[in-house]
Amino acid sequence: MDRPAGRRPLNGPAGRRIIPDGLDATLVLVRHGETTAIAEGRFQGQSPVPLSPLGRRQAERVAARLAAAHESPALPVPVGAPSEIVHSPLVRTTETARAVSSALDGRVALRPDDGLLEIDQGDWEGRLASEIVERWGDEIRTWRLRPTEAHAPGGEGLAEVQTRLKPALRSLLERLADGRPPGVAGGPQVPLASAPAPDHPWSIVVGHDGVFKVLLLTLFDLPLEGFWLFPFALCGITVVELAGGRPRLRAHNLTEHLAPLLDERSQDATEERERAGAL
Repeated sequence: MDRPAGRRPLNGPAGRRIIPDGLDATLVLVRHGETTAIAEGRFQGQSPVPLSPLGRRQAERVAARLAAAHESPALPVPVGAPSEIVHSPLVRTTETARAVSSALDGRVALRPDDGLLEIDQGDWEGRLASEIVERWGDEIRTWRLRPTEAHAPGGEGLAEVQTRLKPALRSLLERLADGRPPGVAGGPQVPLASAPAPDHPWSIVVGHDGVFKVLLLTLFDLPLEGFWLFPFALCGITVVELAGGRPRLRAHNLTEHLAPLLDERSQDATEERERAGAL
């Protein structure tokens, strides 16, 4: 079947494919934990905000889950240690990535990459969400409904984000392909086992909600208009497997490892009500 007019080739412009031919590998995407800005209801973008106390506990929980990735119920990742932990260089992602590295006993190299920075939110950064709605009502409504048609004043549009993300993503995948023969393109696309082949390389990527949305749309050759299709919870886990150079989503937004923190929060709230005499 002919490609519709104006539709770009899979994974980028002709001659600049992002996924190496025949690549068999796995990417594990991990969003950072809660930040002080999130706790206060502020837009953060590329602001250097740290994890909150809860965010640090979330990072510890996701780190422990990844360190025990092959324990039941196993995550769909290859046997063995990941090749590297690639992360956005912002404070919140660096702190989360270091927690993961620590849980893996420091055996996996950390590599910051500017291409994974969160979307620049311009004049909205550091402001309360309520203030943004009040001052930029039309812009924020358009951003939430038609995200390719609006963005924060002074910030990045989605096309700009995709442009600077593509080289980072290409480099990440080429590092996984380095020195390995290509897999078989056109092979079975329905997984027949609970995990990929044991000799496939894999990497952990610690990033942000916005840039991860663009990453998935780019990998799956979907239009940027679909930006809001993929939610990314704080310290959630998403697994993308590449089989013969073709991507498939094996798991998305797993958060079961955070359940004990919900119990802690509920207990804290109960104790606070008891101290205050509230019913």
